[in-house]
Amino acid sequence: MADELRPVYLLTGTDRPKIGRALRRLRTRFGDEAVEILGAETASGEDVTAALNSLGLFATGRLIVVQGVEKWKKADVEALDAYLADPVAGTVVALVVEEPGKDDALGKLVARRGGEVLAYDVPKPKDPSVWVRGEFARLGAQASDDAARRLVEIAGDDIALLEQEVEKLATWAGGEQIGPREVEELAVPLTEAPAWALSDAWGTRDVGEVLAACEAELEKGVEPFLIAVRLAAQVGLVRAVQALADEGLGAKEIAGRLKKHEFRVRKALGHAERYSRDELDAAIVRLAELDAALKGASRVSNELELERALLEITAAREPVSS
Repeated sequence: MADELRPVYLLTGTDRPKIGRALRRLRTRFGDEAVEILGAETASGEDVTAALNSLGLFATGRLIVVQGVEKWKKADVEALDAYLADPVAGTVVALVVEEPGKDDALGKLVARRGGEVLAYDVPKPKDPSVWVRGEFARLGAQASDDAARRLVEIAGDDIALLEQEVEKLATWAGGEQIGPREVEELAVPLTEAPAWALSDAWGTRDVGEVLAACEAELEKGVEPFLIAVRLAAQVGLVRAVQALADEGLGAKEIAGRLKKHEFRVRKALGHAERYSRDELDAAIVRLAELDAALKGASRVSNELELERALLEITAAREPVSS
């Protein structure tokens, strides 16, 4: 956006994250109390022009954001056009298109009335992970190409969802390398249950939910070995967090010591309250035995071995072993 504000902006395109960032930049030019957000479904063109003409206490300017303007009718566009013929100085209207279409009436209006059209379209590369790699780089995160590809495989190719996942991973990593395993542990799958469902159910000692989450993962085609690896990582974290908490460290100090994000540490502390030290030690041993079984040490199916181990380490109140 130029330094001198235009009376009207039209934000459109398929790259929702860029549109969101453009809106945030625009809002920083006004105080929070001078920004009003309306929806085109309930606010007509006349409603918006009335808001734009009502400066009230906002002598230095006002920003009106209207979401979903593609829903407006011809009369709404005409009302805004009449206002823009003589707009209030210092007052800006930002029109946000949520579902871009072929109708360019608003674009022509904005251009004719001295506004600016900000179009942000997501390129459709054969490999969407190209965009993911660019976002990791923008955030200063160290992520491998394999990690970017794995994120797309897990979370899908919706850019808005991918942006959330990239930001979450970058924050969690704190400058450390992000590889496929980190993505598999933290990314939320596009399909039904999130990757955290099983470890959360284990942490709350909910046997039924553990088995249900496990079944859901298996139905999605997740390998038993991967499920076991994810849970083993969480159990190991809970064990380490519990030991440091026993030394008198708080969540923030533990996060610094383990180089983990504080939200993960706080969740692990909640899980640690439900397990004794002996139970966590035994669970680590049991999961090591499961690892061996899944690699060929057992004649029982991998799925059954996994479910047995999950049942034991979740329900037991005493040290467990196979």
